Amino acid sequence: MMSDEELRHKVVEVLAEEFELDPGQMGPDATLYDDLGLDSLDAVDMVVVLEKTFKMKLTDEEALRSIRTMDDLFQFLLRLKSENKS
Repeated sequence: MMSDEELRHKVVEVLAEEFELDPGQMGPDATLYDDLGLDSLDAVDMVVVLEKTFKMKLTDEEALRSIRTMDDLFQFLLRLKSENKS
């Protein structure tokens, strides 16, 4: 099982590659839509990429819609990781 820090690093790495983003701009406070320039179609692609990367389904639509920043995304994935452990 990867550590929280490894998970954060992997998220940044995968999203930077998928959307041609600068990892340096992807700090916890970076907003997905304003700072990183993602749109609603990118959000769907992001879910697919994260599902493949972490081999888990992201089915909580309400939680996914509430993600605005990189930190929101990290917290969401960390919560899923801890739920999957038990």
